[in-house]
Amino acid sequence: MSAKTGPVRVAMVGLGWWGRKMVTVLKAASDHLDVVVAVEPDPSAKEFADANGLALTTSYDEALARPDVEAVILATPHSLHEEQIEKAVAAGKHVFCEKPLAMTKAGAEKAVDLCRQAGLVLGMGHERRFEPPVAEMIAAAAEGKLGRILQVEANFSHDKFLGLDKSNWRLNATQAPAGGMTATGIHLTDLAIKLLGPARDVRVSCENLASEIPQGDTMSAHIRFRSGGTAYVSATLATPFISRFAVFGTKGWIEIRDKAHVEAPEGWVITSASTGTPISVREVGPAEPVRDNLVAFAKAVRGEGLYPISGEDMIANIALLEAIVASAKTGQIVEIA
Repeated sequence: MSAKTGPVRVAMVGLGWWGRKMVTVLKAASDHLDVVVAVEPDPSAKEFADANGLALTTSYDEALARPDVEAVILATPHSLHEEQIEKAVAAGKHVFCEKPLAMTKAGAEKAVDLCRQAGLVLGMGHERRFEPPVAEMIAAAAEGKLGRILQVEANFSHDKFLGLDKSNWRLNATQAPAGGMTATGIHLTDLAIKLLGPARDVRVSCENLASEIPQGDTMSAHIRFRSGGTAYVSATLATPFISRFAVFGTKGWIEIRDKAHVEAPEGWVITSASTGTPISVREVGPAEPVRDNLVAFAKAVRGEGLYPISGEDMIANIALLEAIVASAKTGQIVEIA
């Protein structure tokens, strides 16, 4: 890890919707991260960069060559991640990558191994793990408070993409296959893997029922895990926002519902029960998990603790994603090696 102190100096690669969100939240984390340059080929990004005091370049290689850049944050189209990570590691830069890490298990293994062998931190844009009620749920499961985990039910859907121009990469079936899987579903499978371990097989239904979105707008996956247990995951691109994650164990269950999209969090409603106790409902106020994930990455770069999402979990999630994409094409069960 770096022996340096002070904020980790980063290049923000991509100033689209999500890149701009991260720049905004990092203003409240300036003690930990400092965006010294942004990379964006679209000329329309200049106004945003100027308004936020960012140096702007169209060249990723130019940003990597800067001695004041210690790490990169990749908010770029999925297909670019593997090459961009390889270039960053070759330049000695730590990497925070938006999901998905790669589109294949082999690609994820390569990214994790490259960073690990180079002694560089690899962070992932799975901010759901940093939502306070989700962190509590993960801790409760790890401590055995829920007993044997039996099943996960989860849905993360929205209709934000219906108004996008057809040329947008998020509406490219090659870039973002299997309905809402790479947009939202991958967060749910990440949490399911954290709770149940690597998946054994999956069967997917992916249809286009209410739009002209090329990759389909209605996706559901039934997943079985090597350790036993199942997960049902749904990710729809043609319904108003909903985010629900529920885990069921022999000693209790927890359901977490977001009040609003993580783009602008408004808090959560948690419903739960344990053996011998009545169902309870409580609310948790807003937090900023996108920021907290990035801060955890910065702390790991500075040697102040391990980054909490393991490389093994990252690889297992992409192995499952690859199988989901394959099953979405056929509707058949796909086994995960």
